[in-house]
Amino acid sequence: KADGSAVDVHRHLGGLFPTLRSEGFLCDILLKVKENEFPAHKSLLACSSDYFRAMFKSYTQESKASVIHLQVVSPTGLQHVLDFIYTSLLPLSFESLEDTLEAASYLQVTDAIGLCNQYLVNNLTLENCCFSANVARKFYLPDVLAATEKYIISNFWKLLDLDFTGLLQLNFRSLLAVVKSPDLPRVKETCLLNFVLMWLKQDSSRLDHRSSLLEHIRYGLIPVEDLRKIYTQSEMPLTAGIKCLIIKAINYHTSVYKQPVLQDKSTTLRNQKTRIILLGGGRANEGLVTDVVAFDVYNHRWRALTHVQDRVQNHSVCVVGNFLYVLGGEIEDVTNKVHRYDPRFNRWTQVTGMLEKRCQFSSCVLGNSICAIGGRGENGLLHSSVEVYDISRDRWRKATELPCKIHGHAGAICKNTIYISGGKCTGQASTSKDVYSLSSLEEQWVKQAPMSIARFGHQMATIREAIFTFLGLYEPFSEIERYDPDQNQWTRLRPLTYDRFCYGLVVVEETALLIGGKKCLLNGTNITLDQEFYTNVNTRFVIHVDLNIGLLKMGYRKATLLYNCAKSAKHLQSECHNITRKEGRKIKIKEGK
Repeated sequence: KADGSAVDVHRHLGGLFPTLRSEGFLCDILLKVKENEFPAHKSLLACSSDYFRAMFKSYTQESKASVIHLQVVSPTGLQHVLDFIYTSLLPLSFESLEDTLEAASYLQVTDAIGLCNQYLVNNLTLENCCFSANVARKFYLPDVLAATEKYIISNFWKLLDLDFTGLLQLNFRSLLAVVKSPDLPRVKETCLLNFVLMWLKQDSSRLDHRSSLLEHIRYGLIPVEDLRKIYTQSEMPLTAGIKCLIIKAINYHTSVYKQPVLQDKSTTLRNQKTRIILLGGGRANEGLVTDVVAFDVYNHRWRALTHVQDRVQNHSVCVVGNFLYVLGGEIEDVTNKVHRYDPRFNRWTQVTGMLEKRCQFSSCVLGNSICAIGGRGENGLLHSSVEVYDISRDRWRKATELPCKIHGHAGAICKNTIYISGGKCTGQASTSKDVYSLSSLEEQWVKQAPMSIARFGHQMATIREAIFTFLGLYEPFSEIERYDPDQNQWTRLRPLTYDRFCYGLVVVEETALLIGGKKCLLNGTNITLDQEFYTNVNTRFVIHVDLNIGLLKMGYRKATLLYNCAKSAKHLQSECHNITRKEGRKIKIKEGK
């Protein structure tokens, strides 16, 4: 009531029933568990428990009984549930939690079950998370189970460093959630496999689960020596299906050059992170460098990643199967070397070199092949040649030549067609506006509508089935163009904020990122230390960055996109900040999936 009398009655009854219970006054039912007796009031039990409400219906035998024997619950559990019914207070601890849940579930006291849920979720630790998962599985607490399994997955690497006792008692379904998870941070696949084998050997009844667990191990991430040992010396009999997975992984490891085209779930790191890789070129005060750095797109952090073997510039890069290929460029002289980087294991491999030595050329990926197009060779001679790298065979072959010898051009793939633009051809004093396309490696190059601006040393990017050309060498007006392949038409867009050249470019989530480079000034060139993001919907924003890595002095410093970068203990102390738009509104970078 508005005057508060209803509240007073509730408080009065809440204090009255515990008093009546403690005095044994008006108790009309006796609950017995083994030798333990619990006097109670039918009316209150029926109000609080669906089990007792159904039991005390007039048509049941128990409705007229004065003593009820409860065979399932424990004395401790019943005591706690009765305390809750009478006082609304539920005493909880991990020691008595199972007894309490068992009684609350059996007697259908839903409010008590809800409090147990909260207690388990709010008190998760490394020491009790496995116990909590087992309890949640036993009593079917889906919210608790989801929270505990998420906690175990996130902290599995920590749990492996603790006493295995708790982990080895983890129920099958929760362990299955762990081995199936794509987000298992800091856990080597070998360690995960060893733990699963240890868990299976704990109890012979668990062997029924071996296929269900072992089929989710990513054997392609386990060293081949360990795979052979498991295959030949395993203490546990392996099923034919698991043996096939191990043999497949061994074949993967021995097919070194084919690995980029053999990638699947079993060879992909868990807990993938998107990184932009910056390599080659030079710093403002150091000249050409060998260090390779990685940029976290979503946390705006640079960190040291690896080193290239040679100081290189005017090279080209591309990614196949999340392997990074570095092609050609200038070391001291023009080179045809090709190196491949595996970010999973921080490993470099030199593959077969190109047929021609090239720098200032373009490369692209068409299907499972890498195409190297044009460029400048030894003694300044230009190439019209195009060559294709067959990854499966580690072999280069000639393809249809360009109509002219050209270098300093840019290339992109759009709708499975290669496009190149600009550059400078042999015998021409000025740069070119020309655009050529190649829809099949066996066909001829086709001339398309030219750009409105002649460009050299520029970059191209494909976004939403349109091609964007970004500024090149000495373009002070910083203009951008967009090409529609269906209409064979170019459109000028709003210019970038700053001119630049010799920069790196990569596309992340339909946004082009321009990184580093040189800036044109009236008295020469100067280093620029910002990144510019340019999208295809006529909006743009600039992130001013103190990179702390002094980009860039000379030559091209290439940027490319990779996942699964191997972790390094050393982080560069640099950070992006001040995200703005021309209109002054803030833009938040969307978190990756």
